[in-house]
Amino acid sequence: MEAIFYSKISDLLGLIKAKRPLVHHITNYVTANDCANIVLAIGASPIMADDMEEVEDIVSLASALVLNMGTLNKRTVEAMLAAGKKANELGIPVILDPVGAGATTFRSKTAERIVNEIKLAVIRGNMSEIKSISGLGSTTKGVDASEQDIAQSEDLKYGKSIAENLSSRLNCVTAITGATDIVSKGGKTLFIDNGHKMLSAVTGTGCMCTSLIGACCAVTKDYFTAVAAGILTMGISGEKAYEKLISSDNGSGIFRVKLIDSVFQLTGKDLEERGKVREG
Repeated sequence: MEAIFYSKISDLLGLIKAKRPLVHHITNYVTANDCANIVLAIGASPIMADDMEEVEDIVSLASALVLNMGTLNKRTVEAMLAAGKKANELGIPVILDPVGAGATTFRSKTAERIVNEIKLAVIRGNMSEIKSISGLGSTTKGVDASEQDIAQSEDLKYGKSIAENLSSRLNCVTAITGATDIVSKGGKTLFIDNGHKMLSAVTGTGCMCTSLIGACCAVTKDYFTAVAAGILTMGISGEKAYEKLISSDNGSGIFRVKLIDSVFQLTGKDLEERGKVREG
C-alpha cells in the first residue's frame, strides 16, 4: 500500500489518544480485563457494563459499542439487543464479535437475532463464525475456527467472496481474521498479512482485536479504514511482542503482557516499516 494509507492510519491512532473516546463493551468474562487493557493501551477508555438497568444509559455516553458473544447467557443477550438498538438510535457504531457462532444452536440464534435486529457497522470473526452467519454452514472447534475452515481461509479468493457477500447483505464492514486477514466493504477488499502465530496461543486475542476496532470506529465514520487500523495494530503489535521474548524461559504469559505493551508503544514509523496491507 502507498505511504499515504499508513499515514492515514497513524493519524487515526493519534486521534484516539487525543479524544480518548469511551468504548462500551458487553463482552465475555474470560477476556474482559485484557480487552479493557488493550483499549487503554491504544488510548481510548473502556467500560464493561451489561446490566439491563444501565446499558442504554451507558451506551448513550459512548462513542462505540462492542458486542462480544464469548460467554453468552439469556440476560446478556437481551442487554446486547437493548444497547445495540439504543446505539442505532444515536448513530453510535456497533461492532459485533460473533464468538462461537455455529458451535451451538443458542449461539447461532443469538447471532441471527443481533444481525436481524441491530444495524451493524462492523462484524469481525474467524472463518467458521463468518461462514455460519453467512448461512454457509461451518464446523467449529469450540469458539475457534475448525481446521477445515482454517484451511479454507487460506484460499483468499474464497474468503474474499464470503466477506464481500456478507458485507453487501448487511451493509457493514466484514472482517475475517486468520493467517491473512480480510477486510471488505462496498466491493473493496484489503488483505493484511501482519501477525504472528503466537497470537493464537493466548486466549482472547480475537476479542482484543475487536476492541481495538471499536476504539478506531469511535473516532471516524470511515469504518473500513478503522477496521484495517485495528487489525493492523494487532498484527504489528503481535510481531513486536514476539520479538521481545528474549529468553527461552518466556512463553505465552509474557507474550500477552508484551502484546499490550506493544500496542501502547506503536508508532507511525512501525506502521510504515512493518505494514503488509494489499488490495484484494
